[in-house]
Order: sequence, then structure tokens, then C-alpha cells
Amino acid sequence: MTRAAIDRSTDVGTDLIERAFDPARDFPAVVELIGDVDRFDEVPYFPNVAGLEVDWAPAPTFDPPNDLRLIFDADRLVAAGGHDWRERDGKVIHTIELWVRPDARRRGLGTRLLAWAEARAREAVATGHGGPRELRHLLSMGTSTGIAAALAFAEAHGYAPVRYSFGMRRDLSEPIPDVPLPPGLEVRPVTPDQHRLIWDADVEAFRDHWEAAVRNEADFEQHYRHPEVDTSLWQVAWDGNEVAGSVMNGIYVDENRELGVDLGWLDHVSVRRPWRGRGLAGALIARSLVILKERGMAEAALGVDAENPTGALGLYERYGFRVRETWVKLRKPL
Repeated sequence: MTRAAIDRSTDVGTDLIERAFDPARDFPAVVELIGDVDRFDEVPYFPNVAGLEVDWAPAPTFDPPNDLRLIFDADRLVAAGGHDWRERDGKVIHTIELWVRPDARRRGLGTRLLAWAEARAREAVATGHGGPRELRHLLSMGTSTGIAAALAFAEAHGYAPVRYSFGMRRDLSEPIPDVPLPPGLEVRPVTPDQHRLIWDADVEAFRDHWEAAVRNEADFEQHYRHPEVDTSLWQVAWDGNEVAGSVMNGIYVDENRELGVDLGWLDHVSVRRPWRGRGLAGALIARSLVILKERGMAEAALGVDAENPTGALGLYERYGFRVRETWVKLRKPL
């Protein structure tokens, strides 16, 4: 992508300029935009610049200058849209995200960016940069079911709900059960030489989940490069030299400050098939709750597919988690 291409802009109305995302200068404005949007919509996601720079690094499925579009009102960023794709369960899912400031809504900016993102998905497929052409391609959007306007917007543009998930919370002041590890297993501190084994085990375990993504080397590198990854929080169970299961926990300081909470996340909970049904997941969850409480957290949070085939929802409820919000994925054919 040339500098000239990055700087190419389009006048979309009085004082409105639309252009491609420029990684060299736009991260602070995008972080501020996402924060403004999510604060208004009560979405508990507030990235910082360092984290978003890693999340939005170039990857085989995502090219920032081509896959992100910004709209400015004078010099103020008022809206943005993004597209990326993943191969999932024999399909290619093109995910579209949109952010429009509350005071810039009802001006057609979301509709304009959605049209751009759908066209970008078609272009990526046509040029061989949007996943295997022989597979079925679908457009995807997601939102909280509590944001009625977002649901109505998606459905008005032909998107239909296909799957639900839950955001769950657990008060860490409530008693945490003491759950022993299954015989023969042990938890060890994470060291860099173990990163690949832990990653591969997690990827393998998640293959049983709905539309598990096909992962690539960039995903592995990005995961461990993220500035907020703290592997000292992780609980990884070993059976000799094999990873049996893990819980990748995280504490996001800037986000907590924005939300006014002390919240720790169980970001990934996974157990490989040979070790399921032995109480390992419960033991790792209990250990995770303990360490998050020891680090000063008042609550624990996680996300779960509403139809998780491993029975995860019931497991989390047994360990004190309760549903706080419901999220929906909506799709339409490309």
C-alpha cells in the first residue's frame, strides 16, 4: 500500500472527509472514538493505543489500510468501519465492525460505512485476498441485544441472527470452592519455552466449539506480543510434558479505570478431549478466581457461547457466574 493510496480521501458532504486508516497517525483518534461509542452504548470494551496497535497489526486476514475506513468532520473522527475475514468450519466469515459517535448518528454514516465494508469484502474475495473462493462466504455483524438501534440497523440491511453468547460476571467476595486437580496433573508457572505448547493445546481444544477459527502464525505471535498479556495470571495444567488444559486470565488496567471496576477476565478456558470429564476445568476456574482475587480484583468475567457443546454455561453457573448481557451474531450471504 503506497503512501499516496493511504492519503487518498473523498469528500462525503459539508466538512466530511472519508479516507483509509493510516497506522502511522490514526490509532489515538480511533481509540478515543471507540471509547466514546462504547461509553454511550454501555459496551464494556475500552482499548488503549498500545493494545490496539497489536490487535490491528497487519495479518494474512487483515490489512489495516485496506480494511479500515474513517470519516472525519473537519479534523474530528466521527465514524469508522472495519472488515476482516476468517475461515471457520468450512466457511469464510467476513466480520464488519462499525463505530459512529452518538452526536453524529442519523446522518447516514453507518449506512455508508456498511456499504463500503461489504464492497471491501467482495473486492478481497475477487482479488484472492479474502479467503478460499471455493468456500461459502458470509457477512457478519455482532451487537449486544440491549442495543435496540444496532439490532434494527443490522436487520434493516438484511442481516439475520444466527447465534447468541453471554457475558457473565462473578462476585469474588463470595466463597471460592477449594477444588483439587485431578490425580497426576499439576499447574506450573508459564515460561516462554512453553508458549507454543500452550497455544497449540488451546487451539486444539477450541476446535470442538462452534465455528472455530483457522489460526495462523500471525495469531500466535500477536497473542504473546500483546502488552496486556500477563502469563503469571494463567493457570496451565500439565500431564507430564503435555498440556491438559488452561485458563488464560487477564486484567485490563486502563479498561477497568474507564469502567470504574476491579475486574479480572477468564479469557480462554479450555480442556483437551482426553482430559475432559475429570473435573479439570472446575479446578482451573477455582484457581483462577483465587489468583484474580489475590491481585485485588472484586469481580471475575468471561464470555461463553450460549450453545457451547461442552456444557460450559452450566459449569460457569456452578462456580458462581451469572449472565450480565447477551450478544448476538447476525449474518447474510456475501
